[in-house]
Amino acid sequence: MSVTPSEAPEFPLPRTCPLDPPELYKSVRASGGRHLVKMWDGKPSWIFTRYDDVRAILGDNRFTTVPGTPGYPMLSAAREAVLQLPPAFIRMDPPDHTRLRRMFTREFMVKRIEAMRPKIARLIDDLYDKLAAKGQTVDLLSEFTLPMTSTVIAELLGIPPADREFFQEQSQRKLMLDVSPDVPREASAKLLGYCEAVIREKERDPEAHDDLLGRLIIEQIRPGHMTREEAVIHADLLTLAGHETTANQIALGTLNFLQNPDQKQKLVDDPSLLKGAIEEILRYNSIVQFNGARVALEDVDVNGQIVRKGEAVFALILAANRDPEIFDDPDRFDITRKADNHVAFSYGVHQCLGQPLARLEMELVFSTIFTRFPDLRLAVPAEQIRFNEHHMVYGVKELPVDL
Repeated sequence: MSVTPSEAPEFPLPRTCPLDPPELYKSVRASGGRHLVKMWDGKPSWIFTRYDDVRAILGDNRFTTVPGTPGYPMLSAAREAVLQLPPAFIRMDPPDHTRLRRMFTREFMVKRIEAMRPKIARLIDDLYDKLAAKGQTVDLLSEFTLPMTSTVIAELLGIPPADREFFQEQSQRKLMLDVSPDVPREASAKLLGYCEAVIREKERDPEAHDDLLGRLIIEQIRPGHMTREEAVIHADLLTLAGHETTANQIALGTLNFLQNPDQKQKLVDDPSLLKGAIEEILRYNSIVQFNGARVALEDVDVNGQIVRKGEAVFALILAANRDPEIFDDPDRFDITRKADNHVAFSYGVHQCLGQPLARLEMELVFSTIFTRFPDLRLAVPAEQIRFNEHHMVYGVKELPVDL
């Protein structure tokens, strides 16, 4: 071990620059790629920061994602409260993970997601009109990215879009790390209760609902492949993951461009750079900043470091996507780089199921926002922008812009 548990720095580590990973990640990467850290409850965990090591851990089933496993690292008491609840498939290992994930795979296939393009494009245009009608200064997060992504996931699932403010608020509370455990626990209960009520209502006549939850009832619950409780848990997961992550990713991507006007101009001048720009936004921000929590199920050699059975690990996606061995000058935002080998959506069997939808939403926004609002600029100095550091999904608290 590089340090003893008593000497280990406390994790999560603070950021010096809000758009860059913690500085310690660099020194760790340069001196072996792994380091021992101390969690809030005093328990030790390994962090791994090199791209190859992170992918190796994420792709190795000898590391489990199941929170109930002895040794699993908890980020805070609030996060522990959430992870004590019955898990969705992202917190399971094969074969349970495989069985449940397979029930949703068809819903997120590229062809099905692509069919949503016209409807999402119309929604974005409508939201642009509303922004323009509001006047000079708007909060792009609360008035555009969150309404857009929450409406899209609500309509995909078959949840009334009018309820989006409810699940936006409760999702925020559920993902907080620096609050009393009662806050995410209560938010989780409200979200699960809401999802159960929606599913029970649809069970009365699921054929009348051409949406994901209606099809889930017909194809999985009725035949006995999935219980109603499992359906409720996964409806909650998809509602939260389907809007919170992409909304913050689009807000941060907009901020990236506004702070790098040369990159914005390149995109405006050459729309063929769009797909690469999306991958660079994903790499550069890596907003699921604490993804990769695992426990070793047996002794595993990770690039010369033996991780013992029962030892905790964070395979840090945020650090891997800034590895200079893989990405030249990684702290520079550059939409012309080839960044499609990033691990922003994780790696291995737990790779994000919803990434086709996230990419489509990002494509539709960044292909239009700077032509619709060519004078778009920050309404406050960049140093005044506040960030959600103590949150499972990294992003801005608000993004005030002038149109």
